[in-house]
Amino acid sequence: MQVNVTFRQMEHSDALKQYAEDKISRLKKLLKPPVDARVTFSIEKYSHIADLAINAGGITINASEKSEDMYSSFDLAYSKIERQIRKHKEKHQNR
Repeated sequence: MQVNVTFRQMEHSDALKQYAEDKISRLKKLLKPPVDARVTFSIEKYSHIADLAINAGGITINASEKSEDMYSSFDLAYSKIERQIRKHKEKHQNR
């Protein structure tokens, strides 16, 4: 699993990068290889924005969230991604 973490308009944080990589690695069991994940953290005025994009098994799933804390923004985007993956997987199992 390839995870790329990018920081825009903010300083590089090893703790935030490690947190993102650990959470994204949990999705590995739900996805077909090869899996490529891109995480972008950015700040606009008082908003902390987390963008996630995952390419796996021919599908692309994107999510973006904005809040006052970077960790909560990432968690909200992660929950969106996880929900979309489960929905997609369930749709293909029902066929």
